[in-house]
Amino acid sequence: MKKIAKSNLSLLIILSVFILCSCKTENQQKELLAVNSSSETHKPKTPLTQEFKDYWYAGEAEITSFQLEQARYGEIREGNAVLIYVTEDFLPEVQVKADNQNPKNVPVLKLNATKNFNTGVYPYSIMQSTFFPLGNHQHAIKISSSMQEWCGHVYAQLNNREQFEIMSHSYFEGEADQHFKLDKTILENELWTQLRINPQSLPTGDIQVIPSFEFTRLRHAQIKAYPATATLNKGSYKLSYPELNRTLTINFNPVFPYDIISWEETFKSGFGPNAKTLTTKATKLKTIKSAYWQKNHNKDEVLRDTLQLK
Repeated sequence: MKKIAKSNLSLLIILSVFILCSCKTENQQKELLAVNSSSETHKPKTPLTQEFKDYWYAGEAEITSFQLEQARYGEIREGNAVLIYVTEDFLPEVQVKADNQNPKNVPVLKLNATKNFNTGVYPYSIMQSTFFPLGNHQHAIKISSSMQEWCGHVYAQLNNREQFEIMSHSYFEGEADQHFKLDKTILENELWTQLRINPQSLPTGDIQVIPSFEFTRLRHAQIKAYPATATLNKGSYKLSYPELNRTLTINFNPVFPYDIISWEETFKSGFGPNAKTLTTKATKLKTIKSAYWQKNHNKDEVLRDTLQLK
């Protein structure tokens, strides 16, 4: 009986140690997963200055119009581009604009970037939306992009969760309906908002970047991270993608509110071995501050004249 008791005791001790080690290993794995999935949040939040609050919390959006020269199908097309920046509260889980104030809401700087131009008889309309935390301590929470033209339309969306969750819908057979995940890295779309918070925080050197959804959809390029080189000079930020034969240069006011003055994007326009390398250019026309969502009457169309939008 004593031998059986000792045997049972030994077995109990071994079992307890095994369970303890298993729990510890499982907890360590959970902690590691939590660190990996939220490592971007370990950066300290950027405190908002009074100057920033006075400008961005005045109950208005900043709207800037640009004269656009868009490279498409081997030719330059005339059109217009508009950058609409505004602060708003964002729901971190559902990842949409919050209807009500709540301590759990995430304050973001939203950018709606639009382009309109014609290719011959048919028009293009492009819009990209970026929701970037004002704390400037993590990647954009959400990015969406839509493109319409007479052949059809495409839509892509990225949600920042444990990984980047991406869905893409297209009328092209090779793209069709896609749902996939990517490891977190720098997003070209978010750089346009990060710049407005603090251009000195922009990434430089040899980096991995997911190009803008506009570019990947126009060029039918795979949505993934590509090697790039980034340089920051006074009032100018440049991204070069060797694999894509593409460069993007954003010119901005080096003094707050760091407004964007112009940009250039050089890449192969058209498809095939004889595709031309052309440069898309956007030059600032006018900036206004306005609560545009309230300006929806016919009499408010005068604001489009102010922005020099046809």
